[in-house]
Amino acid sequence: MLKKIFLFLVAVSFFITVFSAAEAESPRLGVWITVFSGGKALHSKSNADRIVSICKESGITDIYLQVYRADKAYYDSSLTDRSAFEKILASSGEDLIPYFIELASKNRIRVHAWINLLSLAHNYEANIIKRSGRDVLTFDQKGRPSLSPEGKDELDRYYSRENQLFLEPGDWRVREYLGEIVQEILIKYPGFYGLHMDYIRYPTVTPYIPGARFTSHGISYGYNRMNILNFTKATGLDPRTMDMNRVNALLWDKWRRDQVTRFAEYISGKARNASPSVEISAAIVPSIEKAYFSTFQNWTEWLDKKIVDNVVVMNYTDDNDIFRLYTSSLMMRSISEKVQMGIGAYIMKENVPRIKEQVEYLKTISPAGVVIFSYDDIADNSELKDLLSSAFKRVPPPS
Repeated sequence: MLKKIFLFLVAVSFFITVFSAAEAESPRLGVWITVFSGGKALHSKSNADRIVSICKESGITDIYLQVYRADKAYYDSSLTDRSAFEKILASSGEDLIPYFIELASKNRIRVHAWINLLSLAHNYEANIIKRSGRDVLTFDQKGRPSLSPEGKDELDRYYSRENQLFLEPGDWRVREYLGEIVQEILIKYPGFYGLHMDYIRYPTVTPYIPGARFTSHGISYGYNRMNILNFTKATGLDPRTMDMNRVNALLWDKWRRDQVTRFAEYISGKARNASPSVEISAAIVPSIEKAYFSTFQNWTEWLDKKIVDNVVVMNYTDDNDIFRLYTSSLMMRSISEKVQMGIGAYIMKENVPRIKEQVEYLKTISPAGVVIFSYDDIADNSELKDLLSSAFKRVPPPS
């Protein structure tokens, strides 16, 4: 009798192990919900109910809910411009973020606070500019901000600058200000499972130059007064006037890369002080070379130092060959379990079979997760919802 019981328990243990391993192979499925979403997640309880229902139906386990963008708060803030939140309140009658988090949790869906950090979009009236002046912005080597209409010259015929204002990661005033914002969000809303950090980088330029040695042939950022002053103190060099030889160029590139990393580390530390168990993720550009030489996101170091728990690659393209190349190049063995892959459904919503190709390829690669941009492209697309729910066996996270 004891032998039979023992064999039964061994069999049960075996099936549980096999079942758990099979489920673990399914990556988590996330979705970004923007502040501009037609679903208006926080404007009414019925909107929140519908969004959570659609996400559950689509197999989604993680929601990245945007609550801070362009130095505007879409939450109950006492630190910055809350006019957007006041408009939401006029519709909802109450702050619905706690309701949304609790509702999602009841349906075994985790909610992450998605915040745009260094980007100000077109907001010249941002609170941080009013407080510290335009000096907190990052500038190119000709002293121009990254918002493209300002200060164009002959070279701009050949380059496309990112059409947004960016703050300088190497400016301590920027770090402290945004650290306060992050802490306010996580303390006010302790139900957030994660913090999703977006725009931790310098502005993009197309085409981009592979490092400071080629500054004479393209546009590069980081020429903020305070950032230059600190670089000069550390090296005795001024990036505006120094000979841009290989040694000096490497120093300037590394300096800017380190500023982004220190910024990420500072924000991460503030987040964990406010919420020790919070999961921290960061959005990154898909090209390893572009991230390293142009936007200065040394994201593998962020993972190695545990500054972030995982990264989400903005692999937005409808060219499936380059999608596969980017994906395979980023799924390095030592960190693959910390890399999630973003899919730009917004550019393929009329071509779900192409999205399916990307999904099927990701299933063979097995990233840590897949995140869809964005919710609006799923909500009323039954074909895409069916694809996602069937492709990803939904493994609800612990309640």
